[in-house]
Amino acid sequence: MALNATWDQLFGGTDAPERPAAMTLAGLPGPEQDGPGNGPGGGDPNLKADAGPWHSAGTTSGLLRTSTATSLTDLDTANEGYAAGTAGFDSSSALTEILGTWKTRLTAVRDECGRLEGALKSAGRDFGEREADTRRKIAAESTAPGQKKGE
Repeated sequence: MALNATWDQLFGGTDAPERPAAMTLAGLPGPEQDGPGNGPGGGDPNLKADAGPWHSAGTTSGLLRTSTATSLTDLDTANEGYAAGTAGFDSSSALTEILGTWKTRLTAVRDECGRLEGALKSAGRDFGEREADTRRKIAAESTAPGQKKGE
């Protein structure tokens, strides 16, 4: 099938479309759409990368890390002396095992939240820098309309 025929089949020809073009990501409709390409979308037609959501997610990860670290301390404090109080009971070894598994899990969550905090904030910083670089490059290109590429 020729490219023009494929285009016509996919997008309804070169005449004015019945519906405006809209962006979908991963096949999911955008805001105010009831299906792919079936509405005006709801956002800006230009893709923008904003550092804000990434920084916010990183901050949340940091808060979760702090909260988990506090929970580890609370778990240790709450279980001080339990072994002496349960000596001779069959449940003593089970309590020791359970305490160990919870400490392992909470430590893993704390460490992963700490790793994510840095990674998310770094991603936001990188996106913000790239967005600024792109704006500068576009502005530089648009100030020299008479020049051709490579001049």
